Parts: sequence; C-alpha cells; structure tokens
Amino acid sequence: MKTYTPRPRDIERRWYLIDAGGVILGRLATQVAAILRGKHKPIFAPHMDTGDHVVVVNASGVRLTGGKEEKKLARRHSGYPGGLTETTYTRLLATRPAFAVEKAVRGMLPKNSLGRTMIGKLKVYAGPEHPHRAQNPERLSLGQVPTWSGLPKPPPVAPTGPQPKAPAKRSGAKAGSAGPRAKRSAAKGSAAKTTSRASTAKSQRAKRTTAKAATTKRTTGSASSGVKTPTRKSPAKRSPARRKKEGE
Repeated sequence: MKTYTPRPRDIERRWYLIDAGGVILGRLATQVAAILRGKHKPIFAPHMDTGDHVVVVNASGVRLTGGKEEKKLARRHSGYPGGLTETTYTRLLATRPAFAVEKAVRGMLPKNSLGRTMIGKLKVYAGPEHPHRAQNPERLSLGQVPTWSGLPKPPPVAPTGPQPKAPAKRSGAKAGSAGPRAKRSAAKGSAAKTTSRASTAKSQRAKRTTAKAATTKRTTGSASSGVKTPTRKSPAKRSPARRKKEGE
C-alpha cells in the first residue's frame, strides 16, 4: 500500500468567516489553527499547506476564563539586555485585540517556514467589517467542521503537439472534375515510362545474348576443323660467331 501525498492540483483554497464575539480565546485559536493547517480535509499532510483562508471578525469581543485577564502576560523581548516587555491581557485586548488572536493562533502552528506560510492566510479584524466580500467567505460557528466536497476537477489539458492541417477547400465543380482527369493522365504517363524502360531493357538483353551466341559458334567451329592457327616466332638472336664470319 502506497502512502498518499497531495499534489498542488488537489489543493483547493476556500474562505471561511468566524465571528469571535463572546468566544473563548483558546477554543477560537484551536479551531482556526486546524482550518489553517487543513486538518479538516481527508488529504491532510503534515509536510504540506493544505489549509484554507480564515477571516475572524469582532476580535475585540473574545474573553478569557479563570481570571487569566490579569494573570496571563504577553511577553516580548527586544534582544538587548533588559529589553523584556510584559503586558496583561486586559490591556492587550483593550488596545490590540487582533494581535491577541493572532498570537494565540501562531502558537498552535508549526514553528518553521510552513507555519509562517499558514499564518499568512489568517485575517483578523477588531470590528464586524472586513474587506473580503469579493471572496464570498462561508460563515462558520464555533465547533462547526467545514464540509468536504471532494477533490477539485482538473482543468482540461490542451493538446501540445502539432495540429494536423485541414485539407484545402475546392473552389468549384470544374476544379473537382479536373482533378481526377489530371491524376489519370499522370498515371498513364508514369505507366508509359515504365513500359518503355522495360522494352529497352529487354532489347539490350537480347543483343547481349546474340553476341554471346556468335562468339560461342566461332570458338566451336575453329575447334572442329582442326586448323592450327599460325604462331609467330620471335626472332632468334644471332650468335657472335656468325656475326664475325659475315663481317669478314
């Protein structure tokens, strides 16, 4: 059995709207973090960002339980000695409620580049208004799990190879009638050429056979008559003694 890994074409980003008025901060943060990670989808993978976009409104209406408004502190360090800053959540919710929600959600996401990408899909606003009406976000209540409608349909793939050329249209009936005639005449010309070539090849073969027959007759006739053909003798070299006698 192979392990399933989602592909980029299987990931579909949707938009959800959550109203934080009167909601406990911790429970809100857990639901928002799960949607940002994509844990509500069957294709969830911990090494990929399969989550959706979340818009949180009325962040100023979140609350804490157990007296954490005064006990819980939001800390920040500047990096220099003595640069620690502590703020109570009562003051933080009164001045920066959106930051308080973002801080709670960020603490529940992976502490790496994947978590930084996921937190980029979170939009928090202190009031009821938001500028994301064009995305038509779906409204969710606390504890409601988004519905899963299956993998998105892949777009049709356009052919990348060379397209076959369309046959040229004939202008009229005359052109259509002249076409077969021209083809027939061309076929007749090619057939005549092939027949002429074959006839010339046959005549050359006949000439070669007659020449071979004549040469064979001559050789057989001379052998049957028994006449010896005279052979030329090479001139004999005179000895030096005969040359002297002739000179005397």
